[in-house]
Amino acid sequence: MSEVREKAQLAKQTAAVIGKLTTNEKNKALLEMADALIARASDIMDANADDLRRGKENGTSSSLLDRLALNEERIRGIAEGLRQIVELPDPIGDTLETIERPNGLHIVKKRVPLGVIGIIYEARPNVTVDAAGLCLKTGNAVVLRGGSSALSSNRKIVEILHEAMERTALPAASLQLIEDANRSSVDEMLKLNGLLDVIIPRGGSSLIQNVVMNSTVPVIETGAGICHTYIDESAQPDMAAAISLNAKVQRPSVCNAMETLLVHEAFAKSHLHSLAEAFKERNVELRGCARTLSYAPWAREASSEDYATEYNDYVLNVKIVDDLDQALAHIAEYGTKHSECIVTENGQNAERFLQEVDAAAVYHNASTRFTDGFEFGFGAEIGISTQKLHARGPMGLPALTSSKYVIIGSGQIRE
Repeated sequence: MSEVREKAQLAKQTAAVIGKLTTNEKNKALLEMADALIARASDIMDANADDLRRGKENGTSSSLLDRLALNEERIRGIAEGLRQIVELPDPIGDTLETIERPNGLHIVKKRVPLGVIGIIYEARPNVTVDAAGLCLKTGNAVVLRGGSSALSSNRKIVEILHEAMERTALPAASLQLIEDANRSSVDEMLKLNGLLDVIIPRGGSSLIQNVVMNSTVPVIETGAGICHTYIDESAQPDMAAAISLNAKVQRPSVCNAMETLLVHEAFAKSHLHSLAEAFKERNVELRGCARTLSYAPWAREASSEDYATEYNDYVLNVKIVDDLDQALAHIAEYGTKHSECIVTENGQNAERFLQEVDAAAVYHNASTRFTDGFEFGFGAEIGISTQKLHARGPMGLPALTSSKYVIIGSGQIRE
């Protein structure tokens, strides 16, 4: 039997067990896991150093190495994410709806776990802990398949979490890590109907599209982030600069970072040159339309392919538009329904943008970098869904549940 199928079966066997655990039992386990991560931080960093070494040898970009890297501060942040999950309400068992029928039937709709969740992700080892915490808190077993670039880190993290779980009521087998780094292990997961109840991909567009197009297991799609910031004519210059710089350079390797800056022509005449200089000072490569090059002659001319690219790096497209309509049309053509922002003091334009842009998160005068489960108050997140069925936007605990109807009768039969 393959590693993938064997570990999925082990997870499946525990699903009924963890679904019966009390909130207190699950929370105690998560706290034990958080404490273990802190206590063993040096071991995790040693394993992570091996991943970073291999990444550098393989020519991995600096932005992707940043996503991969762990230090004491990041490990403390990961552990804190588990503790925040503990503080959040447990949705399992919540009553969503109550119906009293004329025939006396009492119908209650309740939240229940999804069952066994498969998560396929790339180079961010923090996802290993975030996914485990969210899935286990909601009574789901979880099968993780991380990228080969983070294998040493993920292996050590799961080893530590398993040791912690052994001291609790939470079965260690409810958390599984697929260590087979071959593409075939992903392909096998996509066909594990009956063992996996849902698959969630986290990563670049090629990974996500492979899962969406080839999985026979139901998928919750997390999308690539080609995010835009539109600076309208009435935008306050200091605010526009602060928001757009933050959206690009605060952490360019993540999916909620801005990839294209749209600028109203009137704002561009007064402020684009200084804003472009600010990006240049932060080592951001600019790719612009013909009009942009007149304000930033060092920029490279942008192509339609550039506008359709998620860089996850210090590269930014800039396009000057005539008005809000052109900005909306550009976003509709190139956006990935992730996060979009307008910077404006015009309330009517802001309202149009918020209503007409089709995205999981739309912003007025705030950076797209806030599209995040932690920032939304969800604790950690399992991903950011860009689809419309089941869940959309940052997915916290409720997104990892389903529902069932409980019907109480007194002998009713249907005529």
